[in-house]
Parts: sequence; structure tokens; C-alpha cells
Amino acid sequence: MSVNYLSTLTFDEEWLAALRRRSPGVQVTQLPAERAGDIPDRVWADVDVLHTSTVFPDLTAAPRLRWVQLDTSGVDHLRGTPLWHSDLAITTIGGVSPVPLAEYVMFAVLGSAHHLPALLDVQNRHDWPTPARRWQTMLPRPVAGATIGIVGYGRIGREIGRLARAHGMQVLAVNRTGRLHSVARGTDQANFASGADSGADVELFASNRLKEVLERCDFVVIVVPLTEQTGGLLDREMIAAIKPGATLINVSRGGIVNESALLEALHSGAVSTVVLDVFEEEPLPPNSPWWSEPNAFVTPHVAGLAPRYAEQVLDIAAENLNRFVAGKPLLNLVDRTRGY
Repeated sequence: MSVNYLSTLTFDEEWLAALRRRSPGVQVTQLPAERAGDIPDRVWADVDVLHTSTVFPDLTAAPRLRWVQLDTSGVDHLRGTPLWHSDLAITTIGGVSPVPLAEYVMFAVLGSAHHLPALLDVQNRHDWPTPARRWQTMLPRPVAGATIGIVGYGRIGREIGRLARAHGMQVLAVNRTGRLHSVARGTDQANFASGADSGADVELFASNRLKEVLERCDFVVIVVPLTEQTGGLLDREMIAAIKPGATLINVSRGGIVNESALLEALHSGAVSTVVLDVFEEEPLPPNSPWWSEPNAFVTPHVAGLAPRYAEQVLDIAAENLNRFVAGKPLLNLVDRTRGY
């Protein structure tokens, strides 16, 4: 079976060479592009497999196209597009980011517990506070024994749960059904989190019990994918339900949280600290109030970056190419009904 694979991304030649070695018989072509018009029509006409983030052809110009391998974990940018409404297979790179995302979350938990924004502020102002002021304003909040709520308990959520438990935290988690689902590699999902949490000693709740979880948690982490069902999930009512003085951390998508209601909760003291790696509008505008919010820690969508990112992405691509050629089920196949 002859397969033409096109990447519109920019991978190092060594990684492409490895992909070719692992997928013999597949014609691997890389043409970095920012829009479909950057790719010649003759190339689109022969493509069987497309590896891209945001560059998609008019489907009539790519009659052989059968499968799109996204270079993203999320698919919210595809909803409503011709590709989304087609019968083409869509797969993601889910499984690449659980470890760095979980480490970022624990950095956020520990940083907020130890008042990192305030510590950076005194450093920037060259201000050595008095002992009395240190005890009054910089006394750490306990992490061991605290309760963390993980909204979204797939591959990322489980790795967060594993690290949280290693820090002595009680773990509550929320998913659609309130039941544990398999995320093992070799089935239908890629997973590079070698020590991912088994789900033992975790209280698991269905999504209709989210409010109950928010009321109990000292730290709330958002890792649920953005879908039609989860958009605006943390609305004003849910934010008001968060345990007073809790920290909220969002590493998923900005559209899941009502940012204006969250800002009000921060100003009122209902929420003590906010750590945001994602926003409704990205890039975050220079005049956004989040930049100067003293009890907010803002990062520019970097939580999922990983040192071996390209290698792991191409590992998924190679595995999927071999499955595609053999007619086997693909890893990380998007379920359009669920929205991820």
C-alpha cells in the first residue's frame, strides 16, 4: 500500500529520517506552511495523510485524504469546520504532555502555597521584609494533607493525581461518568506517563457533582478538554462554590472558566490565588488585568512543553502510520460525539 504523508510542520531532519525508517513504504514529505495556499495543488491532490496543527485544505482539493494527524491535544479549533463534519479520521498527540503538565501543576500548587507571586515581588523591589511581616504574609499554606480537585481525569489528570498523592494530598477527581476508564498505551490512546496513577485512593465523581468537589478542595485544577459541554463549565455559580481561600489552576483552555467571575472572586478574597496558563483570548492582550493582578500567576501557554516533545509526537505518528497501513485502529482517534 503506497501512502503519501505530508507534514506542514517543521521537524528536524533526524526525526523525519527516523519516521521514514519506522514506516517503510510511506512517502514522507515536509512542507512547512501557515495556510493551505502555501502548499501546491498537485501536492494536496496526492496526500493520503496530513500532519498539521492549523493548515487544512479544501477537502475537494485533497480527494485522497483519509486521515489527519493533529499536532495538538485539543480539537476545539476544528468544531464547525468542513473537516469536523467529514468522515475523515482525526487523531491527536494526546499522551505527550501529561508529565510536563502535571509537573507544572505541582509547581503551581507549591508556588501558590509558598506565596511565589509575593516572593517575586519583594525580590523585584529589593525589599527584605521584617520577621514580623514574613510571619504575617509569607507563612506557607500546608500542601501535605490538603485536598486537590482535578477536573478532568484522563491521562493528564491521573499523572497530576499521582504527583499530588506523592506530596501527601487527598485527591478528588471529576470526569463525565464518575467511573475509571483505561488510558493504557497499546489500546487506543498514547501515554508517555510511565508511572501514571492507577486511580487507587482517589475519590471519583461524575461531572454533575462538580459543585460538591469545588466546595471541598484547597486546590482546583482544570484539565478537562474544551467541548460544547465543558465550555463555560466554571461559570459564576461554580466559581462561587469554590472553597474560600482556595487556589485555582487552569492548564486546559480559557473557554472553560468565566474569567470575569474568577477575577471578581480573586478581588473579593473568595479565591486566594489563580494560576493561569491558558486564556479565552490568546495571546493575552497587553491591557489585560491579569498581567498586573498581584495574586495571579500568568504563563503564556507553556505548561505542556516537553524536552522530548518532537520525538514523542513522531513516535505517535510512526505508530499510527504503521496501524494505518495495516488497517488497524489508530491511537488517539477523536470521538466527534464526545468532542475530543
